[in-house]
Amino acid sequence: MTLVGLPADAETASYTITSVEPGRMSNRDDAGVHTLPFDVEYGGRELTITPTAVETDRGIVLLDVGPGGAVDSLRTHLRALGYDLSDVWLVVLTHHDGDHAGGLADLLEHTDAVVATHREEAPYVRGERDPIKGDGDRYPPVDVDLELVDGVRIPTLAGPMDVVATPGHAPGHVSVHFPEGGLLIAGDALVADGDDPLSGPKPEFTPDMDRALESVAELADLEIEHIVCHHGGYVAAGADRIREIADSSR
Repeated sequence: MTLVGLPADAETASYTITSVEPGRMSNRDDAGVHTLPFDVEYGGRELTITPTAVETDRGIVLLDVGPGGAVDSLRTHLRALGYDLSDVWLVVLTHHDGDHAGGLADLLEHTDAVVATHREEAPYVRGERDPIKGDGDRYPPVDVDLELVDGVRIPTLAGPMDVVATPGHAPGHVSVHFPEGGLLIAGDALVADGDDPLSGPKPEFTPDMDRALESVAELADLEIEHIVCHHGGYVAAGADRIREIADSSR
């Protein structure tokens, strides 16, 4: 099995990473994990963000949504994969920041998906607390159906998907790990849109940088060969590079 859009000799275990352009079909022989990158304007900046779709027997698990206005881009990507918004049955938010959760209320107008996030993030998503970052102009609150904890495992067509607590960038930030394929969906625990191919979280957007760097060090203990960052997308790097980031920060 290969990573679609990468050199044909790029080996994986049990998933396909697909950067889908509008109108381009993924390899439907290989069900698995698909990146959904698109450009947005958020906080006065132009960003490329990367939600991720994971195929399961029940439909799509969506890892992060994006800010308000993201639904049209998500729909385009999902249709290119042979799905629609209504096929999303579970949304997992890595944390409550607006560039991850701001478009959730809009998405739920098109699907009756279960919403899951870490229990420390749930009050921010529900509107019981104001977001830690931002100017007070928050996105529409949404009910959280499932409060996650470290170690929750979700079955997918790409193998088991494990929730990994990576607090620091946000109080209940989580990443997602596919142990059978060595794939990490990092959220904002790591970024890939800076000067280096892969870096730790951005200090200016990370309230508890010390705890965030502890989380990076803990990620280095996992079997990781590939990484998808919300900011920067796919990175052909693994646990060794994560350990370098953690060590250089001490």
